[in-house]
Amino acid sequence: MPAIDVQMDARDRSRLVFLSVLWGATFFFTSLALRELPPLTLVFLRLTIATLILLPIIWLHKIKLPSSIAGWQPYAVMALINNVIPFSLIVMAQTYIPSGMASVLNATTPVFTVLVAAAFGDERLILRRVVGVLLGLTGVIVLRGFTFEIDSDQTIGILLSLGATVSFGFSALWATRKLTGKPPLATATFQLMSASVMMLCLAVIFDRPWQLEMPGVVTWSAILGLASLSTALAFIVFFQIIIRSGASTVMLVTLLVPVSAILLGYFILGEYIATREIIGALIIGSALLVMDGRIFHLFRRSRKA
Repeated sequence: MPAIDVQMDARDRSRLVFLSVLWGATFFFTSLALRELPPLTLVFLRLTIATLILLPIIWLHKIKLPSSIAGWQPYAVMALINNVIPFSLIVMAQTYIPSGMASVLNATTPVFTVLVAAAFGDERLILRRVVGVLLGLTGVIVLRGFTFEIDSDQTIGILLSLGATVSFGFSALWATRKLTGKPPLATATFQLMSASVMMLCLAVIFDRPWQLEMPGVVTWSAILGLASLSTALAFIVFFQIIIRSGASTVMLVTLLVPVSAILLGYFILGEYIATREIIGALIIGSALLVMDGRIFHLFRRSRKA
């Protein structure tokens, strides 16, 4: 993949902001639903309901399901590394850390996207990306604090969140290599169908959902918001941006996601925001701006003007 030097048009910039709001709400909805549901069952419900929402839409658009195992394979792999693994890790992380911190850690996704792409030869690890990676890691260290206890709840939550971002990094590489040119609606639906089957198996084995008490109205509202807005609609927008502007560009949405997630967590869930967490978030944000490179183009253009 070439260096990230392309400019998005106004339509994709609007989509990027819209997607950041949809994904920022993910952490809020998850925090509400986790009060009555275990993590794997929550992820299963999220993916399954989102799939049920999208199935009638692809039928209306006359999109056919893949007819062979080979046809399903790219979507199944994408489901594993873009849904099953990272969603499960993020939800489990939120049982240890606040939603705002989880969203900030999720903002390191472009760091791992670049590292994965460079490791597999899809992108050059140029100077600004090296600097961005180092800044991003510094931001995580500041976010955690300068003491490191491997068995503390916060450390476990951070490690789970970072594991999710690594998985997202591999999913961006896979999407670029195997799903470019596929209709966004089909890609979103087929990967969610595959992920729902995988999560059903995991939820049955580990959570035994039939033994759980029926969730209340607030929890079901959070699940529906998570499935319809933060999953079904969000993935359609996600793949639209990938097709038009590339995987590394769409991963910049994680720069904006913490804003809505932190505000929702603070004002509605009453989550505390420490000063070092704000500083860590700003460092991670600066890392993404350095890695993206567009800010340097703006400076050059302003100087020429």
